[in-house]
Amino acid sequence: MIRVLVTGCKGQVGQALVKRLHHSTELLALDRTDLDISNEKNVQKIIREFQPNFIINAAAYTAVDKAEDDAENAYAINRDGPQYLAQAAYDIDATLLHLSTDYVFSGQSKVAYCENDPTQPLSVYGKSKLAGEEAVRRVNPRHIILRTAWVFCEEGNNFVKTMLRLSNSRTKLSIVDDQRGGPTYAGDIANALISIVNNLSVHNDSNLYGTYHYTGAPDVSWFEFAQAIFCESERQGLQKAPELVAIPSVEFPTPAIRPKNSVLNVEKIYNNFGILPSDWLCALSKLDEFRNKL
Repeated sequence: MIRVLVTGCKGQVGQALVKRLHHSTELLALDRTDLDISNEKNVQKIIREFQPNFIINAAAYTAVDKAEDDAENAYAINRDGPQYLAQAAYDIDATLLHLSTDYVFSGQSKVAYCENDPTQPLSVYGKSKLAGEEAVRRVNPRHIILRTAWVFCEEGNNFVKTMLRLSNSRTKLSIVDDQRGGPTYAGDIANALISIVNNLSVHNDSNLYGTYHYTGAPDVSWFEFAQAIFCESERQGLQKAPELVAIPSVEFPTPAIRPKNSVLNVEKIYNNFGILPSDWLCALSKLDEFRNKL
């Protein structure tokens, strides 16, 4: 049986991974209280003792705005942590699957970003995640870096749950309409990672290692995403949709600059692994489960 170590098991993707891996692998799932990935000594100890075949790093510093004033912690978790995991994996001949983000790009492109397009992060969060990618590539050639975007699911904090929560107390919501991306269901990310693990465990083809993009389709603006959420909510008879007002991002200033274009080209992951984009519209069909977790 394959041995898999999952870090960040209490996050959106981490919880989805645990649900799906629990019965099919020898699984060690750790949250930050179990393993702070920025502690090199503990990373080495746990990985050396468990001897996993695959490590899936779903741990990250994701407080995008807070990172602007907390760069030291952001880099410790998003750069140093992945480096320590990559080194520990390399030492025992294991493969590291590392989650990254659309924030490594500037968002100025007019088309979807491919894996080898130039990176130019605009925020501390994006810069720290890019540094993590670079560390993983440098330390362990047996890696998969999976960039994703606009993650949501029933657990944790995300845009879908924020919209549902705000609509309980407001009849009108202003939503940014000049940032585009592909909403991505965390359960689909987990399925993609597991599919990659299963493929590599059978074929062990070094040509498959590298960086991949995985997001949902079709791409939308945040405003269009909100429209879809409330359209589905009304269809399910959950609530009457609030009035939605489209606004430019300059009217909703944040400490960290967001990429205007977060659309990622997902052809490579389909060509190499046969993995289709996340069907986020299908995921919204379970909105009652989202509401139950508010």
